[in-house]
Formats: sequence, C-alpha cells, structure tokens
Amino acid sequence: MSSQIDHLLNETRRFPPSADFAAAAVATGELYERAAADREGFWAEQARELLHWHTPFTQVLDWSNPPFATWFADGELNVAYNCLDRHVEAGNGDRVALLWEGEPGDERRVTYAELTDEVKRLANVLGDLGIVAGDRVAIYMPMIPEAIAAMLAVARVGAVHSVVFGGFSADSLRARIDDAGAKLVITADGGYRKGKVSPLKPAVDMALADRNGSGRQETVEHVLVVRRGGNDVEWTEGRDLWWHDVVADASAEHEAQPFPAENPLFILYTSGTTGKPKGILHTSGGYLTQTTFTNRVVHDIHPETDVFWCTADIGWVTGHSYVTYGPLSNGATQVLYEGTPDTPHPGRWWELVEKYKVTTLYTAPTAIRSFMKIGREVPQRFDLSSLRLLGSVGEPINPEAWMWYRKIIGGKTAPIVDTWWQTETGAIMISALPGVTETKPGSAQVALPGISIDVVDEDGSHVGNGNGGLLVVTEPWPSMLRGIWGDPDRFVETYWDKFKKQGYYFAGDGARLDDDGDVWLMGRVDDVMNVSGHRLSTTEIESALVANEAVAESAVVGASDETTGQAVVAFVIIKQSYLSAHAPEGLADSLRAWVGEQIGPIARPRDVYIVGELPKTRSGKIMRRLLRDVAEGREVGDTTTLADTMVMSVISAQVK
Repeated sequence: MSSQIDHLLNETRRFPPSADFAAAAVATGELYERAAADREGFWAEQARELLHWHTPFTQVLDWSNPPFATWFADGELNVAYNCLDRHVEAGNGDRVALLWEGEPGDERRVTYAELTDEVKRLANVLGDLGIVAGDRVAIYMPMIPEAIAAMLAVARVGAVHSVVFGGFSADSLRARIDDAGAKLVITADGGYRKGKVSPLKPAVDMALADRNGSGRQETVEHVLVVRRGGNDVEWTEGRDLWWHDVVADASAEHEAQPFPAENPLFILYTSGTTGKPKGILHTSGGYLTQTTFTNRVVHDIHPETDVFWCTADIGWVTGHSYVTYGPLSNGATQVLYEGTPDTPHPGRWWELVEKYKVTTLYTAPTAIRSFMKIGREVPQRFDLSSLRLLGSVGEPINPEAWMWYRKIIGGKTAPIVDTWWQTETGAIMISALPGVTETKPGSAQVALPGISIDVVDEDGSHVGNGNGGLLVVTEPWPSMLRGIWGDPDRFVETYWDKFKKQGYYFAGDGARLDDDGDVWLMGRVDDVMNVSGHRLSTTEIESALVANEAVAESAVVGASDETTGQAVVAFVIIKQSYLSAHAPEGLADSLRAWVGEQIGPIARPRDVYIVGELPKTRSGKIMRRLLRDVAEGREVGDTTTLADTMVMSVISAQVK
C-alpha cells in the first residue's frame, strides 16, 4: 500500500514577525547557517555557552553503535546546579523562579535562592534515606513547588526520577514503580482538582500493598509525603515520612557533585497502544543542552523581564522540559498553577495571565479549542495585553484554532510557535523561530537549527515538496531518548527497525511538505484512513469541520465500510454561542455537506455525531481508538487513561 497521504486542504495565510519583535528576538537566522555548516560543532557550542560543566567535554557525539548514541560523554555536570545554584551565584537569587497559584487561590512566590535552599535540604534527606546515584525515585504529586523541588533534588544526587501523573490509578502507579524498581516514592496527601481535594497518598498505599495477587511491592523503602490537601491519610511507621518534618530539619549545606553527561536523569512512561507502558529513558548533558536551547530560542526567553507559563503537568514530558528543566536552566520566572482551566470559573487562566502579567503562554490545542467552545467573551473580560508570544504543543493545531488563538488571546500581534516533538525526542524538534519565521496557521514549519527532519515514503525515499508521507529524524540529536528502560530490543524494534537501512528514527507521525518545504503534521499514521483507495488524514478533515462557524472541536475516525473500505465518521462539539442562536436540527447533514465543499466529496463524512465531550487523556490527547470502537459498533475498549471515564458511556448513548 502506498504511504503517500493525500493532501486536500490549502492554507494561504501568512504572518511575518513585526520589525519590533524581530529586532529584540533571541534567535536569528544565522543559527540555521551555523548549524548547517557544522551540526555537531553547533551543538557543542550550545552546550558550552548555555550550561556549566564541572568537567568540560572533548567528544561531542558517539554514533558508532546506532541507535545507541552518547553526547558529550566525557564531560561532567550537575543538572540541578545548572537550574539553581549558578543563578544564585550570579547574583540572581532574589529573582522569582515560581509564581505559584493553588486552585483555591492561595499563592507563593518562590525565589531562586529559596528553591535552591529547599532542594539542598531535600538532597540531604535523600542521602539520609540511602538514595544514591542511579537509584530510581517515583514522584506522584500535584502541581505544587515541592514537585519541582523533588525532581531537582533527585537530579542533584544523580538519581533517576520517574514522575507519574497524579491522576493515574494505583494500578498504573504500581506498574511504573515495579518496572523502574523505585526505592522511594515522593507524594502528597492530596491536591486540588475541580474544586475539591483529590487524594494521592491513599493511591500510593494501595499501589504498595498486594495488588491483584501480585504481592506487596518489594523495592520501595520509604514514602515522603507533602501536606497539601489536609485530607486524612493512613500512616505506616518507619516507612512514611512527612516532608515538613524532615526537610525543614535537614542541613541547607549541600554541594552539587558532578556526574557524567550520560548519567540517567529520568524515566517517563508513555502508554503504548498495546502492551505495557514504555519507560522512555533520558540522560543529562544532551537533554539539558537541547531543552535549554529550545526554550531560549523558541519561547524567546528574556529571563530578566519575561513571565513564562507552560500549562503542562509535570506528569508529561512537556512539564519536564518546559516547566522544570528548560525555564529554570535559563533563569526564567514562570507561573505554576495547580488546578484545572475551568475552576472556579471558565476564565481562570485569563485571570492568571492578567494577574501575573504573563508574557509567553505555551499550551495544548485541545485547551484552545475548549476555550473556543465557551466563547471569546470569557477571555475578552481580562487584560491579556502582556502576552507577546504564544505556543502550541501536544498535537497538530488546526488553522481556525490557530487564528482564534492569535486574534482573541494574542491580540493579533503575538507570534505563534506551533511545536512538534515527543516524549521520545525530549525537546522541541520542529517549530517556527519567533522573530525569524513567517508563520503559517496550522503548520509546524521547519526543523530547528541542528535538527535533521525528512518526510519519506515506505522505502525511506524523500517524497518532495507538495507531498505527504512518514516523518523521520535522519540524524541523532542531543535530547534523544537513550532507550526503553530495561528493554533495548523493544527500543530498536519500536523506533528504528522500519528504516534500519537508512538509520532513521521513525516518529509514527504522518506529515506533508508544502511547496516551500515546510512541515505540516497529519496525525499519527495509525489515524490515517483509506477511503476508496485514497489515504486521508484525520487532521485535515477535523480542521475543515472546526472551520465551520458552529464547531468548537472535532474528532474524525475511519470506520469499516463494505463499499469504500473505510468511511469517514466525525464526532463534533458545537460552540455554546452557536447553540444559543440556532437549533441543532439538520446540523449534522449541513456539516457533511460543508466538508464536501471544503475538501471534496471523497472526504465527506458518512456520519456526523454531535456530542457534548470527546474522550481525552489527561494530557489532552483525543483517544480516537475508542471512537472507532463506537463507530464500528464494537464494545468500547480500555478507558482507564481517560480524564473522564464516563465520557464514552455518554457518547455511546448519543450515537445509538
């Protein structure tokens, strides 16, 4: 079967950077020239300029045993020192690192000096608990400053953290603790979510007890607990420790020891579509180099004046790279928010942008579309004039959501950086550079300086401009994953086998190159539909639907069809503003016709279902697999990773 993905939508709007923005931007076009002239030399230059090395490196990349790379391997550094101590030593200890806001409205301003002090004390506690370099520590916490401190303290002592999202179940937590062989769990009694305390410590207790006949958890020796929710918790003497008891009493003297650049920094588990979760392993020097560099140039970080806000939870890679490591390594001030975007009111995020004068907002397209659904009148009640740069992460952003983001949130002036990367890549790989790139709504655009990307066919041949195919990374990059924890064979098979001959990393995403050679993401290859011999991208049909005045969000799947092989089935959420002025009768048929007009008859959905919600994971990704089950009349599969497990029952009832 051809891997050519048919491209049916055209987007012609263009937005060059303003002269003022370009004049003050961190990035310049010269970065591309330097990287093209000497890619490895370029990354060595970034590593030396952006980071403090206790032992300078002399070798840059070792790719003698692909796909197992090492970067800066003979150099030594301490990740936490780079994120904290060096800023204090440079006289910036009074700069605010974290502008923290709890969901109920409590707040804390944590300076670099204060965060460094807390991390040093916690590092001493970790030492007292027997945690040494190479040990694994599980972190299961709400979005509070102690969560950031926990990650940095683990990194400081050379241990490896495995952050598990606080919304995951006891079983999910147990599987990740077991796989990593964690020695310590750091958690909280609970955290605030949607107006009430969501308990965390009870899930840890359940995870460490006998689960489904598997016996008691064997490797965890201690559980360190932050008091946040004030909810009652059970206590195991000798195992459980209160953070406020032990950290406050610990010494604030702790010298950061250097570790090799390839010392493991973290394991982060991604849900595989089948089988057990994959523990993606990242190491220190290369990862910190690329996260620091990309945060600086893509988010245009001016640490003295900017207030950065990445809305991701630390349970996801975006929260690792652009909440904890990138901004703190750059010495930036950032907002950290505990709760959900709609609690206690739908304008909560915009209230925080106004309150803290946020200059850069980095969030997911699914959040933007949720705000579109509510309507522009909510953000327009707040002063968003401090925003000078907007970012998008997590999945392709459709052009209409991009335009809404630019107009309503960015006041028609803030550039948008639409970023493509993955847990596996560790840091941003494809993005516009603000101040340099003329942006296109819906396009990730160009590989960053020092990154080599291509779109190829099934044989690994370049598809050429104007064509679609498979997105690959053709050269090693500093923040690349170093393996799947404990399973090197699965690492090779999952990411490298498909283009073994060429040595390409295959991302699993479809993409196309436009006539300028810019990249447009077309969704996971698994989500491409084969309709009457045409391979159609779900992303383009979803974009067409959202371009309709009635539609806030859509998800499209391919369902088996006797006539066409697969048929397009769409699930759409309607804007509140539309429903208040129009009756929904006949809307499904008019949306079918609309897609036919926008794209062509081949893409017209067989069925359009109007629903109240879509099935999303807690990181905001739509689980199209479950919608495919509904569209094909099957029993709905596993829903445990959904943010709201009841959504599928409601959708199933609406479809019948």
